[in-house]
Amino acid sequence: MAASLKTVSPVDNSVYVEREFADTDAVERALALAVEAQRAWRRTPVGERAAICTRAVDAFVARKQQIGEEIAWQMGRPLAQTPGEVNGFEERARYMIGAAESALADVQPEAKPGFTRFIRRVPLGVVFTVAPWNYPYLTAVNSIVPAIMAGNAVIVKHSAQTPLCAERMYEAFREAGLPDGVFAYLHLTHAVTERVIGDRRIDFVAFTGSVAGGHMVQRAAASRFVGSGLELGGKDPAYVRADADLEHAVATVVDGAFFNAGQSCCGIERAYVAAAIFDDFVDAAVAEVNRYVLGDPLQSATTLGPMVRLSAAEAVRAQTAEAVAAGARALIDPGRFPAAAEGTPYLAPQLLIDVDHSMRVMSQETFGPLLGMMPVRNDREAIELMNDSDYGLTAAVFTQDTAAALDIGEQINTGTWFMNRCDYLDPALAWTGVKDSGRGCTLSRIGYEHLTRPKSYHLKTAL
Repeated sequence: MAASLKTVSPVDNSVYVEREFADTDAVERALALAVEAQRAWRRTPVGERAAICTRAVDAFVARKQQIGEEIAWQMGRPLAQTPGEVNGFEERARYMIGAAESALADVQPEAKPGFTRFIRRVPLGVVFTVAPWNYPYLTAVNSIVPAIMAGNAVIVKHSAQTPLCAERMYEAFREAGLPDGVFAYLHLTHAVTERVIGDRRIDFVAFTGSVAGGHMVQRAAASRFVGSGLELGGKDPAYVRADADLEHAVATVVDGAFFNAGQSCCGIERAYVAAAIFDDFVDAAVAEVNRYVLGDPLQSATTLGPMVRLSAAEAVRAQTAEAVAAGARALIDPGRFPAAAEGTPYLAPQLLIDVDHSMRVMSQETFGPLLGMMPVRNDREAIELMNDSDYGLTAAVFTQDTAAALDIGEQINTGTWFMNRCDYLDPALAWTGVKDSGRGCTLSRIGYEHLTRPKSYHLKTAL
């Protein structure tokens, strides 16, 4: 086993963080303490849990500047955009804290003389959250805060690219007075992560990551009847109808495709545009992309940072080259982006036309600053192409016709359907995917159902 974790910053290829991996004794201590702490925590009233979690959110938000700088160094997002990560964490956390009381309330069936009957949502026990680097707080908060609010203990294993995120959340909970053991983090190798998933003391696994990682979780948990929530990949489409507000559609789709250097499971990776406005859309999209400033994410003028690591950038370069070799046309001159350089994670954004679904760029996850665009003749063709994917996380339509948007949405096989927006999580709505985008649900009242189990109480009171 490697002796330590080393986070290499995509900013300058330096080692930004180094931590010792948890050894067997450390893992055992964390698991044993979590089990013990959860027994007491589950008996803590929901109102007290809410007070502690609210203080933790307050403590976290107070560190916004430090957290933003660390995100930029660890995974390359421009510093000017990192406050959104903290704001999103706060929005989701506060919403789930506020929803807990009603979401966890007893379910009362119709009255029956001589009996007291109800269904109680009881905590599962110990939740193991495995969090990714691309939105290191926004993804983690989806399971951590509601799991704790539901009366569970949580152990988080964060990505080796963003280990400080686990530590900052731990500090906030500790400052808020959360009892020891209710929340903990472990820096783990992949092999030890699998062993923890298989440990009998883990009662639920919340995983966000790749499809391959989701299969790993299923294999590791296969020997036990333990639940798992899997938020995996995406190949999310946008459809721009002829009646769309073109300026809004272009700005929103381009932002949805290139924000965070395209490293988003729900980012737009393919666009289908009504043939009548296709040329106008493409021209406006080229102008929009050419306004990006690629460079050092610590500089205020930068709007597009490096990809997380060289291998990720090389994968996007390869997908682009394959598409061009197969007949696609690249519309963005990389020379407009001086910071872009072969052999580095600094990658110029790119738009492709003359693409089709035989190309990986339109069928397999890209996870980078690359967007393929195709004209379509009508809604029917757009629906067919949007559904032609192994993924089903989100999809979006741009139109001024709400009835048409609803009708098309009924035919799209995804977890979330947007109209005139994309690449966003509303904490009041269930966040879920289908097909290779995963299973389970986070956020909203429904998210609490996956972090608890129903327990029925049937009390005969009249003898």
